[in-house]
Amino acid sequence: MSGSQVVVIGAGIAGLAAAHRLTRRGARVTVLEASDRVGGKLLPGEIAGARVDLGAESMLARRPEAVALAREVGLDERLQPPATATASIWTRGALRPMPKGHVMGVPGTAEALAGVLSEEGLARIGQDAELPRTEVGDDVAVGEYVAARLGREVVDRLIEPLLGGVYAGDAYRISMRSAVPQLFQVARTHTSLTEGVREIQARMAANQQTGPVFMGLEGGVGTLPLAVADAVRAQGGEIRTGAPVSELRREPSGGWKVVTGDRVLHADAVIVAVPAPAAAGLLRAEAPEAATELDTVEYASMALVTLAYRRSDTALPAGSGFLVPPVDGRTIKASTFASQKWGWIADENPELVVLRTSVGRYGETAILERDDTALVDVSRRDLEAATGLAATPLETRVTRWTDGLPQYPVGHHARVARIREHVAKLPGLAVCGAQYDGVGIPACIASAHAAVDQLQGDLTAVRELTANPVQSLHGGAGE
Repeated sequence: MSGSQVVVIGAGIAGLAAAHRLTRRGARVTVLEASDRVGGKLLPGEIAGARVDLGAESMLARRPEAVALAREVGLDERLQPPATATASIWTRGALRPMPKGHVMGVPGTAEALAGVLSEEGLARIGQDAELPRTEVGDDVAVGEYVAARLGREVVDRLIEPLLGGVYAGDAYRISMRSAVPQLFQVARTHTSLTEGVREIQARMAANQQTGPVFMGLEGGVGTLPLAVADAVRAQGGEIRTGAPVSELRREPSGGWKVVTGDRVLHADAVIVAVPAPAAAGLLRAEAPEAATELDTVEYASMALVTLAYRRSDTALPAGSGFLVPPVDGRTIKASTFASQKWGWIADENPELVVLRTSVGRYGETAILERDDTALVDVSRRDLEAATGLAATPLETRVTRWTDGLPQYPVGHHARVARIREHVAKLPGLAVCGAQYDGVGIPACIASAHAAVDQLQGDLTAVRELTANPVQSLHGGAGE
């Protein structure tokens, strides 16, 4: 890549990670971002003078990509694990401890879900060992398969809120192969699902993974893209915000023409790191089949409501917050007690308590049509019902993420493979982002690194990600 001119379209964490890898390999890089800021779904902000995240707040540490990138851009000393990993489920009228001993909500034994499920629901899990094999074929919906093996209550009370926290989606539509690949593998090889989960747990225990599962950053995960952008600029890269790309075309010479405003750039290679609708528009002229596939990607919208209270006015339950199963009919889907989850927030703001709620799932549009005041009001009502918190907040903020989370329906892996197959026919072109290999921060970075490697002719990482997407785990309540 040394000396090559590469344009990266999109300055979310995927585009920035790609630019960082390119500049370190000697490429001359220009990043073009349509909005007025970098970072995409990672957004630092403040409330009542307290620094907070207004987007994603944690990153999976059991995958190396995100933590490694933070260290590479000088944030090593700001990495912090959650101060507490204890969360709850608000279900059947009470806050109940989040069960242990499950894989994304799927238990190895019925006892693991005692307290969350009814006696009937626990008894239904026990039937798994007696049922005939459930075929999964090339892919299957998580909820459909687990309900067939263990009953709907496991899905409705635990898997739905966990997967909903990651995808804001519907467990009965979400691909098991793409979203929970560990479970898909045991479903293909085991008759009993609980037996397969116990095997996963034994394997994890044998690997003896130590250290925190998740990690945050002092000042917020939203500061990561800012640091990556600074590193890209320090290495000679150019990042332009307010620069939407209107045209992407192959040139007779074999390179690429990129048009943004009245500026025309000529590049040896291009990485498209924008959400599916924008990517489809850019690729339609030169890769129409890929654009058609990208047109089918659906998104869920959501809103985060951040609230700051006087500490003297609050008495929250212990833990990092709680999840809410949709079946219980509540409006909020989760709440994070940010001041309890992140030690740096409490240390910087000893007189404040900051928490947030999340609202909105795939297909739920009516709630998000309400104005900010209404979203704050419904969040406060649900918080009071769950925790008894009746105080008036000092300040509130509503952050809307319209079409923020790509959905991973059954067959997602095959769609991604087709997109990459079409893109690969055009030398010097690669794609990356949350709509391909996983929605979490490490997944987006892994996708970006694979795209850079692809431009250099190394398809190893692309093939690995296409075959085995990065599982995006739930980072605790409210993620």
